[in-house]
Parts: sequence; structure tokens; C-alpha cells
Amino acid sequence: MSVVMELDETNIVKPTPFQRRWLRRGLDQAGGKLPLFDEYGRQVGDRTVKSCIDKGWAEPWFANPLKPDWLVCKLTEAGRAVAAGH
Repeated sequence: MSVVMELDETNIVKPTPFQRRWLRRGLDQAGGKLPLFDEYGRQVGDRTVKSCIDKGWAEPWFANPLKPDWLVCKLTEAGRAVAAGH
């Protein structure tokens, strides 16, 4: 048996303004790489990164050998759509 859920606009998860800015910065990068630092040189917070991963907008890309605690991510297709405002 298949169950189909219909969502109206009130049930759609939307990114925070900071999440959207971070995701947009990956649109112009090779492979959709997301930056480790914001436009002011501060590291993007773990909560932001993990929240975007949990929502399917970003995915881990590779381990950073110089800083193993930094999570290098790239955009997913869903992340590209969210960043582009779709």
C-alpha cells in the first residue's frame, strides 16, 4: 500500500536567512562546494552545517586532512533549489 502525503506551503521547511546565504555561495563553486567561512571570515557554525545536512540541502564531500574537525560539504540538488529560491 502506498501512502502519499500532500504538503501545503505551511509544511515546507524553509532555510533561515543565514542558511540560504551559505547555500547560495555554493552555487558558483566547482561541484557546489560550500565555504567553510562566511563572508566576514568567521567559520560557518556546526549547527548551520549539520542542520542543512539533516534537511538534505548539503552533504559531506570529503575529509579535510589538515583540519579533520571541519566538515567540507557540497550542495545537493535540493540545496541548489533552495539556494536558487525555488
